[in-house]
Amino acid sequence: MSRAEVRPLEDALPARARAAAGAAGDFLFRVQRGDHWCAELESNATITAEYVLLCQALGIDLGERRGEIARWLSSRQKPDGSWGIAWNLPGDVSTTVETYLALLLVGVPRGDARLSRAERFIRSAGGVAKVRVFTRINLALFGLFPWDAVPCVPPEVILLPDASPINVYRLSSWARGTMVPLFIVMHHRPVFALPGAAAGESGLLDHLWLDPARKHLPYRDSIVDTLRGDGLGWKSFFNASDALLRAYEGVRGAPVVSRVREHALRRCERWVLEHQEESGDWAGIFPPMLNGVLALRLAGHPLDSGPVRRGLEAIERFGIQDEEGFRVEACQSPVWDSALALIGLADAGQDGADPRLATVRRWLAGKQILDDHGDWMVFNRRGRPGGWSFEHVNTWYPDVDDTAAVILALLKTDPASRGGEVVRRGAAWMVSMQNRDGGWAAFDVENDREFLNRIPFSDMDSLCDPSTPDVAGRVLEALGALGDPRHRAAAERGVAYLRGSQEEEGSWFGRWGVNYVYGTSNVLNGLARQGVTASDPMVARALRWLLSVQNPDGGFGEGLESYADRSAMGRGPSTASQTAWGVMGLLAYLPPSDEAVRRGVAWLVERQLGEGRAVGSWAEEAFTGTGFPRHFYLRYHLYRHYFPLMALGRYCAAAGA
Repeated sequence: MSRAEVRPLEDALPARARAAAGAAGDFLFRVQRGDHWCAELESNATITAEYVLLCQALGIDLGERRGEIARWLSSRQKPDGSWGIAWNLPGDVSTTVETYLALLLVGVPRGDARLSRAERFIRSAGGVAKVRVFTRINLALFGLFPWDAVPCVPPEVILLPDASPINVYRLSSWARGTMVPLFIVMHHRPVFALPGAAAGESGLLDHLWLDPARKHLPYRDSIVDTLRGDGLGWKSFFNASDALLRAYEGVRGAPVVSRVREHALRRCERWVLEHQEESGDWAGIFPPMLNGVLALRLAGHPLDSGPVRRGLEAIERFGIQDEEGFRVEACQSPVWDSALALIGLADAGQDGADPRLATVRRWLAGKQILDDHGDWMVFNRRGRPGGWSFEHVNTWYPDVDDTAAVILALLKTDPASRGGEVVRRGAAWMVSMQNRDGGWAAFDVENDREFLNRIPFSDMDSLCDPSTPDVAGRVLEALGALGDPRHRAAAERGVAYLRGSQEEEGSWFGRWGVNYVYGTSNVLNGLARQGVTASDPMVARALRWLLSVQNPDGGFGEGLESYADRSAMGRGPSTASQTAWGVMGLLAYLPPSDEAVRRGVAWLVERQLGEGRAVGSWAEEAFTGTGFPRHFYLRYHLYRHYFPLMALGRYCAAAGA
C-alpha cells in the first residue's frame, strides 16, 4: 500500500478513536452493577484448591459443587499435566500438587487421565519434596507432609513490642493478616481426616514422592552451609534463630514456657477477632480469611459460632458459579474497578453530571474509611483516617493506590469535589503515608525491612511493603490534579524519589501491574501533572525507553518473565491494557500527531471487538496484574477495558476530536 493510500486512514484516526471510545463507554455502562463496577479478579488454581482443603478440614460437604469445581480446575490444566501461576508461564509444582489433591478430594479418581498427566509432571519436577513452604503447611494439615519439616514460627512473636526490629507490624499487611492466625494453627499442628483414612495415617500422595520414606526434608540450609555460602548476615542470623526456636518448641511443656505460650495464644486469638469485619472478612483477601477460620476453630470456636460462621459466609461471597464451573477469587476489586471506570469515562468526555456517574461517586464517597482503627496507625502517628481500600469491606487496611485513584475519579467527574471534605481528608491521609525516601507504599509507612525476606518461612519475598514507583506516580498524578499548595513539599519529595528509582534503561518498576510499561506509564503521568517538563533528562530517558519497546504492530506488551529477567523488560505480545499504558505514557509528553502515539491508538481501534456480548471491549487473556512478583499474578477482567478507554479518551481530547 502506498503512502498516499495510507494517509486517508491516518487522517480518520481521531474520528475512529472517538467512535471506539463511545462504544467502549456503552460496554462499561452495560456491565455496571447498579452503583459500582466490579469484575472478576482471576488468579491461579491454588485459591480454589485451598477452598476445597478448608472444606475438607472443617467437614463441610461440597455436595453438587464438587463437579463444578473439578470442571473449572480441569479447564486450567496445561497440556503437560501441570497447573501454573499463570496460563502462559511454565507449570509450577506447588500449584500442581495442591490442585491434584483438591481434585482427589472432590471425587476425581486417581486413574483419571487428568491426574495421570499431573502425576507425571509432579514426579518429573522432583515430586512433593520440591513444594514451597505454604504448600508444605497445606499438606501437613492432612498428615501428608511432616509438621517437623515446616519452619518454626511460634505465637510468641505476637508479644514482641512495636519498637522491636522484628514484630508483626514490621511485616507487610498481607503477611501480617496471614501469619497471626497461622501462629495459632502452627501451635496446634492439626492433622485433619481425609476421605477413607484415619487422620495422620494416609499415604494418599505417596506416589507423588520420589522417595516417600524421606519426608522429613529440611526447609533451610544448615547454619554451617549458610555461613560458607553467605557468610555472616541476615540469612545466617535467621537460620540460627530458627534452630533456637525449634529447641524452644521442644520445651514448651515446661511450666514457665507453657504460661507464656498460653498468653501468646490468647493475644493472637484476640488480634484475629479484633481484625474481623462485621461482615466476616479479614483484610479482604482469601489467605487471612482461610487462616482466620481455621485458627478460631482450633482455638475452640464452634463451626456455628458467630465469628466462624461470618468468616465462612465471607469466603462464600468470593465464589463464582457460571458456565465455566465454580471457582473462588483471591480478592474482589469494587473500589478499584469503580474508580478506574469513572476515570476512563471522564477521559472519554462523559458528562460528570450523568446520573450513572453521580451514583458511583456517592457509592465511592460512602466507602471512605473513617473508622478510628487500622494497622497503618501503628507507625503513622500523624495521619487521620480518610483513605479507601480495594475491596467491599476492609476497614483495617486502606491503601494508598486506591485512595489516589478515587481522588482522581472524583476530581475528573466532579471538579467541585476539589474543595469538599471527602477529597480533602483522602488527600491528607494519602500524604501522611509518605515514606522517608519520598515514595509511597501500598498499605504501610516505613515497611521496608527487606531483610525479613531472609526468614526461612519466606520463600515468596513478600514480607515487606516498601515504596514503589507505580504507586508514587499515581499519588503525584492525584496531587497534581488537586493542586493544593499544602502538598507541594510532599510532591517535591515524591519527584525526587522517582528520580532516584529510575532504572538504568530509563523505565520504572511496576510492583502492582506488569511491569515496567505499567510503572513507566504511571510515573510519566504523575511527573507531567507535577510540571516536570519533557526536557528533564529523567523524562527524556523514559520516553526513549518506552518508544524502544513499542511492538512493530504498534501495541505494547510485557510478559511476566520481566520480573525475573531484565532482558524481558517491556517485551511481549501486545495486549489491550499494556498498549493503553504505553499510549498514556507517551501522551503525557508527546503530541497526538506523534507517529508512535498514532500507531498505539490505531492498535486499540483496530482490535476493538465489534460483535458478541463483549462488543465495544477488547480480548485479553494475559495476566497483567501483580500480586507478588514472580509468585502470584492476577487477571483483572476489566483491565482490558477501562485502560483502553482512558487512552482513547486522552488521545481524542489532545487531538481535538
